[in-house]
Amino acid sequence: MNLADLDELAEAPPRSRNPAPANEFEFELPRGYVDKDGAVHRQGRMRLATARDELRPQIDIRVKENPAYLSVVLLSQVITRIGEITDVHIGIVEQMYATDIAFLQDFYRRINSEGHTRAGVTCPSCGTDFEVDIAGSRLGEW
Repeated sequence: MNLADLDELAEAPPRSRNPAPANEFEFELPRGYVDKDGAVHRQGRMRLATARDELRPQIDIRVKENPAYLSVVLLSQVITRIGEITDVHIGIVEQMYATDIAFLQDFYRRINSEGHTRAGVTCPSCGTDFEVDIAGSRLGEW
């Protein structure tokens, strides 16, 4: 490395604190998880699911007793962060609003089936087709 290389590094734009790994996707919850102190956490990350992630809930006794619990167990395995919380577990997912769970279920399906977070939509006024990224903006915002 020479002086010119060092100058280039010094002028390079700063990197984000913790960029998402290639197998993780950032999202913003419509309502947000409210922790025990009342803080609302809306930003998060979800990683791509593995075969093990999909199989593990099948042997969980809670899923066997109530198949609807499958999404809670599955989401708790693939969400890597909500706000500053990095230990996302079943108890946290159980406390989330139903609208956020529905959003996360759709988000999971999109990144694991389609490989992206974009959705095709049609403007109800003019009929124009376009894509929106469901990961980042709040409902009703552009």
